[in-house]
Amino acid sequence: MRHIRMFKWQTLNKQCFLTLISGLAIGFTVAYVALSQQISFSDPHSSYELDLLDGGPTIDPGVHLRDEEFHLMEDTTIADKLYKDIRILCWIMTGPSNHEKRAKHVKNTWGKRCNVLLFMSSIEDPSLPSVALPVKEGRDHLWGKTKQAFKYVYKHYIDKADWFLKADDDTYVILENLRYMLMPYNTNESIYFGCRFKPYVKQGYMSGGAGYVLSKEALKRFIEIGLTNSTGCSKSDNGAEDVEMGRCMEAVKVTAGDSRDYLGRGRFFPFVPEHHLIPGHVSKSFWYWLYIYYENKEGMECCSDNAVSFHYVSPNQMYVLEYLIYHLRPYGISFRVESQQATNNKLPVQ
Repeated sequence: MRHIRMFKWQTLNKQCFLTLISGLAIGFTVAYVALSQQISFSDPHSSYELDLLDGGPTIDPGVHLRDEEFHLMEDTTIADKLYKDIRILCWIMTGPSNHEKRAKHVKNTWGKRCNVLLFMSSIEDPSLPSVALPVKEGRDHLWGKTKQAFKYVYKHYIDKADWFLKADDDTYVILENLRYMLMPYNTNESIYFGCRFKPYVKQGYMSGGAGYVLSKEALKRFIEIGLTNSTGCSKSDNGAEDVEMGRCMEAVKVTAGDSRDYLGRGRFFPFVPEHHLIPGHVSKSFWYWLYIYYENKEGMECCSDNAVSFHYVSPNQMYVLEYLIYHLRPYGISFRVESQQATNNKLPVQ
């Protein structure tokens, strides 16, 4: 009888202990989630951190009226000409949960400078509008979504643009600088550009978040060869989108181009400006330093004066960059741009 009571007592103690541990685990989880919702990441470097930020302005920021006195120094002749001569189709990777939270802010800011702007999702949304692709949502299907998006672009827009840019709904792109970078290149060259990483693919591959741009010839090879009879292009919808794209580009003999300026400074960036401009902000043990193809400096010399893109940009920061780049002007300083400068813009293929 004593042994039975002892057994019951031990069993009861064990159950109490397990209940206590379970309660503590649940309590810590709830507290962590609640605290996480209050954390403000001014410079996120992951999709998780970006999701913890507010979903953008709840009140429309409106349109910034130009102060003609301050904008008299501007001459947009070259930018206007490049808009006509170097036609860029931009397609934005998004999903139903991000239409209102992110995609619309791309449309309200930098997206309006694309010659053609498309939002690729799994449902139609007339407010963007978005294209409903026959692919499931989620990170596991980004490669499949990318293939379907480029198929759609090839079918409907191959003759309506010269270059074809893929970007995420948390990427900010300066289209004028992208056209300037592309000036020396012929869209009939089989080449693509972006932030070049070095593992997994012999010639490297372009970061998906920083965005990458395909020439018309590169798009044709991707669709006509890569997705039909190339064993180097994965037929699965799974896999890392940018790595699989890199493997496919190499398989169909599309060159991974060098997007740096003539001083060797980068133009496509996988993080917000702060991460690249502030020395020590990104630990040297962070994956970025192992992946980056070219030597990359920290500090003010990190980035080209003609930078093209930044990633993990929050919706609010989209409007901040829009104002700083296109409206804030130091009075008394004017910029004279000669189109001949583009001859110094093309780096040899490496």
